[in-house]
Amino acid sequence: MGELGFYAPNLDGDDLPNVSETAYGLLMQELEACDSGLRSVASVQGALVMYPIHEYGSDEQKDRWLPPLASGEAVGCFGLTEPEHGSNPSAMETRAEADGDGYMLNGSKTWITNAPIADVAVVWARDASTEGDPVRGFLVETDRDGVTTNEIDDKLSMRASLTGEVSLQDVHVPGGSVLPGVEGMKGPLSCLTQARYGIAWGAVGAARDCFEQAREYALDRDQFGGPIARFQLQQEKLAEMATEITTSQLLAYRLAALKERGDLRPQQVSMAKRNNGRMARDQSRVAREILGGNGITGDYSPMRHMANFETVYTYEGTHDIHTLILGEDLTGLAAFE
Repeated sequence: MGELGFYAPNLDGDDLPNVSETAYGLLMQELEACDSGLRSVASVQGALVMYPIHEYGSDEQKDRWLPPLASGEAVGCFGLTEPEHGSNPSAMETRAEADGDGYMLNGSKTWITNAPIADVAVVWARDASTEGDPVRGFLVETDRDGVTTNEIDDKLSMRASLTGEVSLQDVHVPGGSVLPGVEGMKGPLSCLTQARYGIAWGAVGAARDCFEQAREYALDRDQFGGPIARFQLQQEKLAEMATEITTSQLLAYRLAALKERGDLRPQQVSMAKRNNGRMARDQSRVAREILGGNGITGDYSPMRHMANFETVYTYEGTHDIHTLILGEDLTGLAAFE
């Protein structure tokens, strides 16, 4: 993927491809048509690691990390979620204390994509050395003393994605590891907006793959003297699938148009992530129904996509949390408080 320029191709400068947001979305769509884990690798590397370095990093940080991350020679991960703080990341307990010419980091992050193979982690922590304990971003090499990245195994979903923990025990990093261009929750949340944009597109790809396999199967599967695609029950399922997938894709295209002209709001991305993730989860199940008993085997993709979307439905803001984000935007009343 690095050789093909799939990591952060929508960013400009630093010898990055600078493709349109529509082209980037279509790339995420095609990667997830293969598997959500594949798109997650590209999303994390590009939107959650390269984007904050590109947007908030120093020239030295950009020169050091962007070229190897873009080529795939280096792998990054994004450390925000903690064992006790998922939907409420602002309550994070990971702390950074001033220590000589740098900082000492202590804390734990979990459900971190790419962590077991990462060379660098973008770790978000409270800067206890500054009044108000603002959230700051730190670029932490995973080979530093005190860093461990254990893999989370025995997953029933996203099995093609390496997921792990990032434990920080008295990890010293130099002052030059701090992302200088951002402070507060704007940092991690702006990264999540970039990644959720890719998810909205990717969900369409997974659902489309489910539809294509179900339609092909319905046309080939003979029962009662002909293909099951001739039955009204199956045609209704296919018609509904095609409509839901097309509607979700149009929403993704609308996001791209807004993003390209600089008018995209995080709440609009929440709507698309919420809708398209739910759509792919639901339509993968319908595709499995059309496949009958054969649909539970590894010969067909819908049940794998269905299992993956139990994760996509939950990560990068759960379906319920995005519902409340929209509710607050529509009413002005925050249900979180």
